[in-house]
Amino acid sequence: MSESTSAADIAAGYAFTGPALDLGAVLWDGDCLPDAQVRIPLPVLNRHGLVAGATGTGKTKTLQLMAEQLSAQGVPVFLADVKGDLSGIAAPGTVSDRVRDRAAEVGQKWTATGFPAEFYALGGLGHGIPLRATVTSFGPLLLSKVLGLNQTQEQSLGLVFHYADQKGLEPFDLKDLRSVVAFLTSDDGKEELRSLGGLSSATAGVILRSLTAFEAQGMASFFGEPEFDTAEFLRTASDGRGIVSVLELPAVQDKPQLFSTFLMWLLADLFHDLPEIGDADRPKLVFFFDEAHLLFDDASKAFLDSITQTVRLIRSKGIGVFFVTQTPKDVPGEVLGQLGNRVQHALRAFTPDDQKALRATVKTFPDSAYELEELLTGLGTGEAVVTVLSERGAPTPVAAIRLRAPESLMGPVEGAELDRAVRESPLHERYAQAVDRESAFEKLAARAEAGSGAAAGSGAEAEPGAGRGEAREPHEGKGPERAERPAESQEERKRERKQERSVVEQVVGSGMFRSLARSVGTQVGREITRSLFGTARRRR
Repeated sequence: MSESTSAADIAAGYAFTGPALDLGAVLWDGDCLPDAQVRIPLPVLNRHGLVAGATGTGKTKTLQLMAEQLSAQGVPVFLADVKGDLSGIAAPGTVSDRVRDRAAEVGQKWTATGFPAEFYALGGLGHGIPLRATVTSFGPLLLSKVLGLNQTQEQSLGLVFHYADQKGLEPFDLKDLRSVVAFLTSDDGKEELRSLGGLSSATAGVILRSLTAFEAQGMASFFGEPEFDTAEFLRTASDGRGIVSVLELPAVQDKPQLFSTFLMWLLADLFHDLPEIGDADRPKLVFFFDEAHLLFDDASKAFLDSITQTVRLIRSKGIGVFFVTQTPKDVPGEVLGQLGNRVQHALRAFTPDDQKALRATVKTFPDSAYELEELLTGLGTGEAVVTVLSERGAPTPVAAIRLRAPESLMGPVEGAELDRAVRESPLHERYAQAVDRESAFEKLAARAEAGSGAAAGSGAEAEPGAGRGEAREPHEGKGPERAERPAESQEERKRERKQERSVVEQVVGSGMFRSLARSVGTQVGREITRSLFGTARRRR
């Protein structure tokens, strides 16, 4: 096969007729061929993808380029911004000689353009609208990952959630869950603990200490209400462009397990709430999961199984997920096998481990007209090796490309401008202020106070002189009051049970569950259904 024929064949493999993302132009024998364009069809983006490469090779700009073109074609985007330099997507880019040269090399008609964006921050730490999740929605598997619990402790935490669900002790924030575990380990809760056969007092104590330490590290702000409705990520702007949701993560860079697990909660929540749509002409959302290796580090088998199943099934909901990391080996094989689109930036081979990772990466590509092991170590910044799925779902030829230049600002916007955009967002009023309504902490505190009051009351009745004639009138005056309390308490309990049933029927998303809840008793109807990750399947 001649050089010209090989380059032509590669270009022919990307000559799609439908809507697509324009990534760049083919590199062949050191030359950039502007007439040989490489594209990704929009309909296959729900088959997921991987953007990989060593630090400084241009992964962030690749995310920005893809997000811009998705937005321009009406597809909403979610970007995890670990370094804090993706906020510039909201502002027009700045023209320079470097940008002009790159545009000329790849045959790009470059125009400075800003795109509609919303900015978020985990728990309100940093610039952005606060993203919070309730503890009950987060679920035991994800929370175990954040807390660093082992498999036995993870299973025990699942029993705690089961108990809280059954008893109507909603753990909305960390103090709620801590109060439930503290109650189970207290003298008053020993009988309840024994009823949870697989939960020992020692394990419950470990969980309680982990929660207390986690809260002491300032993690409380990430959990609570108002819980973020992930449907907000699916919005489009008034001009039809997709809104780019940028989650600012620099403020929590030192908490990698937290933010990576929180990203997984966002995906799981979308998976629960969205209907099946099968294959469509374009995705409903493309989700870029940066620093993906953090999600898989020290993960339990149950956790990995849940990730794999979520990634496999969420594509039928119209969601495309791109994992962003340094090498493909950072992603487990079960997940990697489901990623149909690949953008591989340069890899380094300075150490024996680097060389091993390089050879492993080469083996994950289809047969190629390139010497990939040599090519991957020689790529420049903003260059990559690509293979995607065609419109027919078949892999395209491996192509080395020079990527286009983003048209928005390649860097962060000013902090003051970012704050102004956040304040002017229609979502700010809805999510900015934290809310602390009655939940497990308040209910258990009230129960303890009532128990103390009852004990004090019984002690007063046993005082000397009780039952003698001079004490008769006061006791007769208290008699009707004591007689009314049980009736009032029964009426209150009836009203609470009725309210609980009403709330559950509103929040549970599954029609099957609503049918079941109507046909069974109050206790089962009050149980929160939980998903692959143990997250609560409830519509907000």
